[in-house]
Amino acid sequence: MAGIFITFEGGEGAGKSTQINTLSQRLKQAGQAVLQTREPGGTPLCESIRKLLQFEGPGAAMTPEAELLLFTASRAQLTRERILPALAAGQIVLCDRFMDSTTVYQGVARAIDTKSVAQINHFSVGQAKPDLTLLIDLPPEIGLERARQRSGGKLDRIEQEAIEFFQAVRGGYLKLAAAEPERIRVFDGSQPAAVLAAEIWATIEARLPLVLR
Repeated sequence: MAGIFITFEGGEGAGKSTQINTLSQRLKQAGQAVLQTREPGGTPLCESIRKLLQFEGPGAAMTPEAELLLFTASRAQLTRERILPALAAGQIVLCDRFMDSTTVYQGVARAIDTKSVAQINHFSVGQAKPDLTLLIDLPPEIGLERARQRSGGKLDRIEQEAIEFFQAVRGGYLKLAAAEPERIRVFDGSQPAAVLAAEIWATIEARLPLVLR
């Protein structure tokens, strides 16, 4: 039996980490085999790329094109080392960010040619397209304030971008969701975490009834 690939998307501070942890635990309690991972990251090589993208000093001078290629290099490794084997083993894979992040952060907010982004995205993931994407939508002003509080004011390289950058990210996500309503489900990230978790679980139950019964 092939596994199921579920991704979480959203802007900074939207609450993805909280919700992916909650869903992972609930699926495991329901008897499911779950691989929970994140982007960039998820393998030793990918975690090193994550540090370069987010925190390392040399990353301060990173060009948009280099950023795009580093994100997709990490994705290519994670997909082949962890995600595809887990899906082949019949597991439910939960990933905090995936190819949609590159589409909106680099393709929309960084204004890199959309056809080039799509080609590079496709090359990096092969056939590993998500079965379901849970987009947690939140005004960027709220999300960035959450990120500041969470980090004690120490924002990473991308979190330091201007508010217009994150407004473009949000618009890009919503445009993607409108174009792929069967795959991408949008949730209001301003709700209490427990309410949001209940809505996500209801979506999972509706999409995976045979798996969860």
